[in-house]
Amino acid sequence: MSDARPGHDLPDSRGRTGLHATGRELDGNPDVRIRDIEVTSDGWHVLRRTTFDYRGRDGSWTTQSRETYDRGNGATVLLYDPVGRTLLLTRQFRFPAYVNGHPDGMLVESAAGLLDGDSPEDAIRREAAEELGVGIGELTHLFDLYMSPGSVTERVHFYAAPYVPADIAGGGGVADEGEEIEPVIVPYDEALAWVGDGRIADGKTVILVQWAALNLFG
Repeated sequence: MSDARPGHDLPDSRGRTGLHATGRELDGNPDVRIRDIEVTSDGWHVLRRTTFDYRGRDGSWTTQSRETYDRGNGATVLLYDPVGRTLLLTRQFRFPAYVNGHPDGMLVESAAGLLDGDSPEDAIRREAAEELGVGIGELTHLFDLYMSPGSVTERVHFYAAPYVPADIAGGGGVADEGEEIEPVIVPYDEALAWVGDGRIADGKTVILVQWAALNLFG
């Protein structure tokens, strides 16, 4: 009986192999020793179960197991109009939020997307054009954050950039990917209120609106 597995030695649903090797080379923390990595899903992104030894503060070693969901890294941008004091956001259906208690799953968010092999700057320019029909000029890099470090490997690159409302043309997302994205222009003061009452419930967008409160419109 062969021990070959999809994503390991056999191609997975996207033709990938060697996915169980990611993380085996890590040596930056002397208190962590990787023992085994197993690919446990055959979906679009990669779910791994990693077994490792961990040395605690008392010096004793324990063996632990963690699942990590690897969907790649992403980028997001806060588009703001400094003259009109507005933010350009998106509204779209998010099934994971819908199934976990959001009334209708329609989330108001900053434009965002996965890097898909591009640099963070190129990726967010692409996403802003696809989702909102906006060409971004100068980008300001804010910070890079792990949004759900307990289980998701994704690191999100945060940016801010000015926009001109009259320049919005097209957008709506990529139809072939099932995207149906609505642009939402929100006065800054109203966006801050939406954070307070829950109408903005997306983590990255809350962070960007609060950043604006401290740095743009405070």
